[in-house]
Amino acid sequence: MKRSWTFGKKIAAGFALSFVLMAMIGIVAYRSINTLANTSQMVAHTHLVLERLADVLNVLQDAEIGGRGYIISGDESFLQPYQHSETKIVAVVNDLRALMADNSAQQKRIALAEPIIAAKMALTKRQIEMRKAREIDAVTKLVQTGEGQRLMDDLRHIFGEMEQEERNLLKQRAAEVEAAVNSSTISITLGTLLCLLIVSAAGILITRSLTSQIGAAVQHMQSSSSELQVSSNQQSMGSREQSTAMKEITTTMNELLVTSKQIAESAQRVAHIAEETAIGARAGEQTVTKANDSIGGIKRQVDLIVIHMLDLGKKSQQIGSILEIINELAEQTNILAINATIEAAGAGENGKRFAVVADEIRKLADRVGGSTKEIRGLIDDIRAAVNTTVMTTEGGTKAVEAGALQFSEVAIAFRQIVSLVGTTTEATREIELSTKQQSTAVSQVNIAVSNVAQAARETEVSSSQTLQTATELTKLSRDLMRLIQPQAST
Repeated sequence: MKRSWTFGKKIAAGFALSFVLMAMIGIVAYRSINTLANTSQMVAHTHLVLERLADVLNVLQDAEIGGRGYIISGDESFLQPYQHSETKIVAVVNDLRALMADNSAQQKRIALAEPIIAAKMALTKRQIEMRKAREIDAVTKLVQTGEGQRLMDDLRHIFGEMEQEERNLLKQRAAEVEAAVNSSTISITLGTLLCLLIVSAAGILITRSLTSQIGAAVQHMQSSSSELQVSSNQQSMGSREQSTAMKEITTTMNELLVTSKQIAESAQRVAHIAEETAIGARAGEQTVTKANDSIGGIKRQVDLIVIHMLDLGKKSQQIGSILEIINELAEQTNILAINATIEAAGAGENGKRFAVVADEIRKLADRVGGSTKEIRGLIDDIRAAVNTTVMTTEGGTKAVEAGALQFSEVAIAFRQIVSLVGTTTEATREIELSTKQQSTAVSQVNIAVSNVAQAARETEVSSSQTLQTATELTKLSRDLMRLIQPQAST
């Protein structure tokens, strides 16, 4: 199955053919121009050799003229051309030898000319020195020998051969230049005509083959642009709806951001109040602890009072026992006093004094007995008071113990309150931190939603531009179809 070439391949084939032909013409032209350039360079080289040959003869003539002028006039100002030639001749000869380094025949001739040049310069120098020594006759005879003229004739003969050799080379190279120019002209002209013919034929073939393909592509582009236009309309409507939804979401996110900030502020106030509550609870716990310690001190004091009361009861019992003994002593003393009074009454006059003493003793025994009864009553009252105090003290002790127990429970409750308040504070702080994070997240979401809204607006603009582009593409496809098939415009 034969495969048809695509539009790009056909254009590429046409350009490749043109490139190959132009490259061939360029290669031919490059070779011709390179040959022409080399030949022209050799021609210029030959002209430079001829110029250096003339320079050598001119330098020798300048030296000879300067020497003759000095010999004739004796004026040393005529020696200036000679001195200049004496320094220049070596450089000119070396330059000439270097220019003819590729020509062995010319190298032989320059080798023959160098001794003659040296002899000529030496002869001129000898004549100048003889003139300086005022040997005029000797100089005249030396000039009359014609040695200088013979040396110059030999040099002119050798340089004439060298010049003729260079001029023959010049003619040969001029002919080569002309041949290279003619060859280049013919090659470039024929190659250009051939390239024009081939490119024109290829252009006609490619144009005819591409017209049908471009027409089909334009029709396909028309249908695709119509579909793209419909799709762009739908996309534009969807973008508008998305933009509207993004605006509503943005408004909601702004309200949520404000609410999050308010919650964060409330959580911060609750955290502050919880911290103050924790401080008060810790102060109450310390107060309850101090009160519990005070109640413990009271309990210890009450226990001491009970101990002292019990001791007081024991002492009262001991006093009662002593009072019993005193009461018995008083009774016995009273009996003894009565007996003494009886005995004193029996003794008569002598017993009166003893009767008085006995009476006083009896009275004292009566008073002691009465006092003993009073003391006994007081001791009984003290016992009763002590018993009542002990019972009351025991009740107070129980009450103090109950109060201490309640204070302990209160202290435990305060500790639990402090712990709960601390937990509440930490929870409030976590709520505050979470709310701040939520606020930050809401801000970021709000920014993202704003970016999405911006992207939606840009998408809407892009959809409008796409719709406009699709419309222009439809118009362009119609124009292109008219250009390819003018009859389709109807």
